[in-house]
Amino acid sequence: GVIGNRNQIPWNSKEELKNFRKITLNSPIIFGRKTYDSLNKQLDKRLNIVISSNSDQFQSDKNLLGFSSLRNAYLYLRKNNYEKVYICGGSSIYRNSIKHAEEMMISFMKFEKAGDSKFPRINTNIWEIDYEEEFCDFVFRNYIRRKKNV
Repeated sequence: GVIGNRNQIPWNSKEELKNFRKITLNSPIIFGRKTYDSLNKQLDKRLNIVISSNSDQFQSDKNLLGFSSLRNAYLYLRKNNYEKVYICGGSSIYRNSIKHAEEMMISFMKFEKAGDSKFPRINTNIWEIDYEEEFCDFVFRNYIRRKKNV
């Protein structure tokens, strides 16, 4: 469940980054401020949204927006007719957004790394694996929210 260590991703997998880019290209992506800062740059061909208490510093151009809360970011996306958004970390952003998600796309690295930041535990009573794809460095799993019994 490790996703970070000292505000950095604790691995460097070109294969995983390529898959992430393919999935998120041309879509809005949401980061917490620490996660965004760890990138050292905007991700191209995507609307980069940063959640920060100092959101004004992230208004540099049309591909970078800052919001003080996830709720405000969601309202903006809904108002501007975005159908899908990708949540890209960190831990607190994942914890606060998972309750709104319909789908989770997660890479599970095939090696262990120490870290101080973890993804929330996946509740299998709520989530089920829709499909899985094997890569050299990782296993990609697509989870969908289970339908509630009527």
